[in-house]
Amino acid sequence: MTTERDRLIDAALEHVIFDGMSEKAVLAGARDIGMSPHLAHVHLPRAGLDLAAAYHRRGDAALRQWLATTPLQGRFRDRITDAVMHRLTLSNREMARAGAVTLALPQNAALGARLIWETTDAVWEGLGDNSQDVNWYSKRATLSTVYGATVLYWLGDDSPEMDDTRAFLDRRIEGVMRFEKIKGRLGSLPGVGTLAGFATGWIRRPTRSSSPGSLRDRTLPEAERGDA
Repeated sequence: MTTERDRLIDAALEHVIFDGMSEKAVLAGARDIGMSPHLAHVHLPRAGLDLAAAYHRRGDAALRQWLATTPLQGRFRDRITDAVMHRLTLSNREMARAGAVTLALPQNAALGARLIWETTDAVWEGLGDNSQDVNWYSKRATLSTVYGATVLYWLGDDSPEMDDTRAFLDRRIEGVMRFEKIKGRLGSLPGVGTLAGFATGWIRRPTRSSSPGSLRDRTLPEAERGDA
């Protein structure tokens, strides 16, 4: 069901190529659909920032749907690569650039980090991650670093079929895999595993309503709920 907020977002996105993710784009979109500026600010109170977040979360929603209906094959690392690469195809590069410019501002950095976390949460959940302890956090934190770097590379990639971006992503994942192997060897040393278990055993996966990657986080302001 298309809401008034959805209509405003659709209309505002038509102006992003000229005006960026900005209040000007939001107000121009509102004019296009006959919505008052006051109501536009109700739907998107932070204007361009909320528009950027909404566009990003639409991509995450599409990724979750794709992962739920598409059986991925191959090694687990290959499935992660396929999921990340598909997420990139769900974004228009110019829209993503405009969103990145807005989210890169110091005052918006926290939301930018949260959006990356939400994307990696969508990847891990879609691939069946059922970790319940500190691994829930470490998996998403690690992939957030990889995904953020990959997006920046992709924004400047003009290779056919994004081949250079895939190669870049493969190298980043290979680096993570090497680190995990080293960590595994260290964990097998006498006493290390016990100490690590004692230090992290109390850390548990958050409930679905409060997890950092949840689109149903009840701690979000009303304007950030249901963006997907």
